[in-house]
Amino acid sequence: MPRYAAIVLSGGTGSRLGLAGGKQLAPLLGIPVLSWTLKALDTVDRVDYIVVVCPVERLEEYRAAAVTPLSLRTSISFAPSGDTRQASVVSGLFSLPRGFDVVIVHDGARPLIDSGTVTAALEVLDASPQADGVVIGHPAIDTVKVVENGWVRTTPDRDSLWIAQTPQIFRIRALESALKAADTDGFLGTDDSSVVERYGGRVLMHEGQRDNIKVTVNEDIASAEATLIRRSGGL
Repeated sequence: MPRYAAIVLSGGTGSRLGLAGGKQLAPLLGIPVLSWTLKALDTVDRVDYIVVVCPVERLEEYRAAAVTPLSLRTSISFAPSGDTRQASVVSGLFSLPRGFDVVIVHDGARPLIDSGTVTAALEVLDASPQADGVVIGHPAIDTVKVVENGWVRTTPDRDSLWIAQTPQIFRIRALESALKAADTDGFLGTDDSSVVERYGGRVLMHEGQRDNIKVTVNEDIASAEATLIRRSGGL
């Protein structure tokens, strides 16, 4: 059976949130955003190891605030974040023990991911040997415009457009190979999947929940709390 690990990217400063601790430690119902994320991944039975990638100077702060108070079954380690998302993913991969076949790359600031969605996406990858990865997202419901200097240039067919979120799940060899090629070329993708795609990787989309938001601004805190309360049966 393949072995599965997760990399949780937590290097963002969260400046738009306006909180001293940043978005990773912003409280959701009294628990840091990052803690909710780790709790969700911890309930995915197939995940045996999690690497939290964060600024090296905040490692102990993150551990004390978001990890130590939790009772997790999954082994947790930390790795230093880089100057770019890709550099942070490389750092996370380098910190993984050997022997893992599939890696789940997830934003630490997406605390509303649910274990059922992750497990279903892993099953899609397992059943698709021709695929190098699976991205969780959802079909676009709004019309999207391509705009240059304020002018609409074209309106793509919405039927073929999806909104990509995380987790993004990859066979480790495919991700490592693509990241190495991107480093050689100086290519920076807009997400992890775009790097794998650029170097010949085949990626499937798997529909997840639309409320899998990334906490970025203050309004997201209230929205995320409302979702957590609703899921618990409080609303």
